[in-house]
Amino acid sequence: MKKRYLLFGFIFSVSASMHAQYKTITKKDAKGFTYEYVENDPSKTRVYTLNNGLKVYLAQNSDEPRIQTYIPVRTGSNNDPEDSTGLAHYLEHMLFKGTSKLGTVNWKEEKELIKQISDLYEQHKIEKDAEKKKAIYKKIDEISKVASQYAVANEYDKSVASIGASGTNAHTWYDETVYQNTIPSNELEKFLFIEKERFSELVLRLFHTELEAVYEEFNRGQDDDRWSTSEAMMKMLFPKSHYGTQTTIGTSDHLKNPSMVAINNYFNQYYVPNNMAVVLVGDLEFEPTIKLVDAYFGTMKKAVQPTEYIAKEAPLTGIQVKDIFSPQSERVQIGFRLGGIKTKDAIYLSLIDMLLSNGQAGVIDLDVNQKQKALYAGSSPMIMKDYSVHQLIGMPNEGQTVEEVKDLLLAQIDKIRKGEFDDWLLEAVVNELRKNSMKVLESNDAMASEMYQAFIQGRTWEESVSDIDKMSKITKQEIVDFVNANYKDNYVIVYKRQGENKDLVRVENPGITPIDINRDSESIFYKELSAMKVKEIAPAFVDFDASIQKEKIGKGSSQLYSIKNTTNDLATVTYITEVGSDNDNKLSLAISYLDYLGTSKYSAADIKKEFYKLGVDYSINAGTDKTFISISGLKENIPAGIKLLEHLVTDAKADDTAYANMVEQILKGRLDAKSSKGGIQRALNSYIVSNGELSRFKDILTEKDLKSIKPNELVGLVHNFFDYNNDVFYYGSEKEIAKKAIVENHNLGKGKKVPVAKVYPEPATDGTLYFAPYDMVQAEITYRAREGKFNKDLLATSSVFNNYFGGGMASVVFQEIRESKSLAYSAYAYYMNATKADKYNYVMAYVGTQANKLPQAVEAMMELMNDMPQGESQFQNAKSTVLKSIATQRYTKAQIFNYWLSLKQKGIDYDINKDIYNQVEKMQMSDLVNYFDKYVKGKTFNVGLLGKKENLDWEAVKKMGKVKELSLEDLFGY
Repeated sequence: MKKRYLLFGFIFSVSASMHAQYKTITKKDAKGFTYEYVENDPSKTRVYTLNNGLKVYLAQNSDEPRIQTYIPVRTGSNNDPEDSTGLAHYLEHMLFKGTSKLGTVNWKEEKELIKQISDLYEQHKIEKDAEKKKAIYKKIDEISKVASQYAVANEYDKSVASIGASGTNAHTWYDETVYQNTIPSNELEKFLFIEKERFSELVLRLFHTELEAVYEEFNRGQDDDRWSTSEAMMKMLFPKSHYGTQTTIGTSDHLKNPSMVAINNYFNQYYVPNNMAVVLVGDLEFEPTIKLVDAYFGTMKKAVQPTEYIAKEAPLTGIQVKDIFSPQSERVQIGFRLGGIKTKDAIYLSLIDMLLSNGQAGVIDLDVNQKQKALYAGSSPMIMKDYSVHQLIGMPNEGQTVEEVKDLLLAQIDKIRKGEFDDWLLEAVVNELRKNSMKVLESNDAMASEMYQAFIQGRTWEESVSDIDKMSKITKQEIVDFVNANYKDNYVIVYKRQGENKDLVRVENPGITPIDINRDSESIFYKELSAMKVKEIAPAFVDFDASIQKEKIGKGSSQLYSIKNTTNDLATVTYITEVGSDNDNKLSLAISYLDYLGTSKYSAADIKKEFYKLGVDYSINAGTDKTFISISGLKENIPAGIKLLEHLVTDAKADDTAYANMVEQILKGRLDAKSSKGGIQRALNSYIVSNGELSRFKDILTEKDLKSIKPNELVGLVHNFFDYNNDVFYYGSEKEIAKKAIVENHNLGKGKKVPVAKVYPEPATDGTLYFAPYDMVQAEITYRAREGKFNKDLLATSSVFNNYFGGGMASVVFQEIRESKSLAYSAYAYYMNATKADKYNYVMAYVGTQANKLPQAVEAMMELMNDMPQGESQFQNAKSTVLKSIATQRYTKAQIFNYWLSLKQKGIDYDINKDIYNQVEKMQMSDLVNYFDKYVKGKTFNVGLLGKKENLDWEAVKKMGKVKELSLEDLFGY
């Protein structure tokens, strides 16, 4: 099923058969803090408001000793000044640079230099003469170099890494800027100590290097035509307001002409406690937690409530059309504008979207995708504060025009308009959302996301919690009336056609002087943080024998593995077969074909409807050496779901037309991959590790093969699939009922012989640079060096090495290539351990850079791959991060079984984290140096280079090694 993005807050229910009565209750806790909670809210969320106006959302989940944190600020690019677009997003980046206490070793000296840089940027912004602007920028660069000697680069990232944080990130959108971390629960006070300092003041440290990184992000957007498609759609939908007149990333001109004064003013206006929230979900106790939050964030001073930007648009009249161009395959995107989160439109939009496209039984799913009328069609809601957008997207079949796909999509809206959908579908959609709400309750991140979205959108928690019941009361006629009233000739169309993108902005390399990193320097703040003592959490390792029940099932050798679900009423049954695409290259094709087939009892559309009525999902995934067939849903519906799945697999009927259409769509998909940057990059990455020899990527059924295969042959593969021996995994609370259904409906294998698997070579990398052309602003460079075969004794050191060297914002590679030299937005390097015992490990690296920075970026990366900078403090931080991660990691629920399967593939039959933890505890910097010297330094890399040749310094490229230019046929094999 497709992932649903419900931006208006998630939906909860006490049970699928009753309406809960929701009511907000105000109460005082044991510490005297006043909070609100919603009666019958299964998450038991508490919402506090501190005296300074800061909102605090708290919810408990003790599955693991970690807490998901979000700090949302109720502002985004809609509040950007019209002459400084991109400001909110750039400010988000600067919140990682520290304060007058965090990230500096001499604030007195650094402060004066930052003031000089700010003054110069004001001059730079108003200067019109190009040469004079360059001269000012050169002065900025010179002073920045001096200022960097007082800065401690990435000390914020180092600080949160020292407490074992993961997922450190942030994002900006129209109405929001949100900062996130996942932390060990025992490190909560340290986290609050760091974050309170972070948000207490703004210091625009290392400004011009980070600005160049943001511009690299802008370039990445230019190379992704989804950005330009969305931008074109929003401009037409919102011609008067900031949703359409400016973008979150900003314009090239504004990014190149920033004002540090404007950024400081923005921060002072919007980053105030009465415009912010703290969201914490996980292993916490309410009273001690709110006391800590108040002790730190409660000291921030309440300010004047910022003026809220309100978007206002005249009603849309008529249909607007825009053509945009890029090398990638054609598609059409349609947008309808509706009311925002606080209107009834948001509820109706979410229901209508699911009626159209829910991945199984929506009208688009069945009338377009199931019938293969287009290569792909779907819809999605974008629900915002002031307005919402309903997006429909379609990709054409070969020989089909985007105009024809547009007509298909609008025809689906017309079906909803006329009420031409099954009466039961609306209730099934609501039940699907109820089921999904149970899954949200299991995820700290999903729960916390709903909380920060409620805050950003100015909704009470009661409004978020009660959405599902509001939906359940809406009738089919009301849906029809709403569509007739709102979905008229008032939409926009963006045709994304193939051709040259003439709007690309290509700029010269500004020539930034590398700044000082000061890897082992520490601010006074960091030393205070390090001195704070916490009670350490002891690691807990999985006992697989105790956690996974095992018994024989049926008359053969099949095993039933099970783990009891004690959390909710959901259940999953998975059949595991030791046959994959390496055993039979037609297997994946047969499984794809099954999606278009009916049986003697049901048509292809009807059987999907039956599954959706049950609220049951099924999936069939053919891996290289295993196939997993799963069914999941409410536990009471699992037996009926098993029976229906078995009927489909064993009774599917061939359909010649469906197969012919599927072949044409496969061929069209292959053609589209050759015009896609992502598709070419994947092909290039495969090519460089196979040296162009036979690989899984290229070893595919040819067009001739596909057209010569008889549909009955594929159906036979499906019918006989269960004749192989299967093991079964059950996760749920009613194993015996599920077991009975499995035995009654499933033959549990007849001992059919497994075909011999094809073996694909992994040749040694030989130092060749493989170049693939693509019209783009950036250049993408990937490195691969084959290492030895899997060795469990390397897992501990490689974990620390990856964290230290190239795996995050506090790593050596990120600091040197992005922070110091501003050569890339994204750069990383790591040692990749094989997933199977008989496969090779690889040393891998990547840089995505502006094309005219390629020589410097390559030189910087190769220097690092041959001479690892050493920093004892940074090493200890990496070591501590790995230890804290293992200590607070808990495999729970079905994760235990999946973890066990992954270890089995490596030849390991116990929780290897125990060994890793013990080894890391004893590790010294010298061990890391020895590891680097033996397994990384001096390796022979194959290099993949993707870019526009005319934009590259080709003489510099040839100096990198033996160059082989590849055609698309070389890469794809067709």
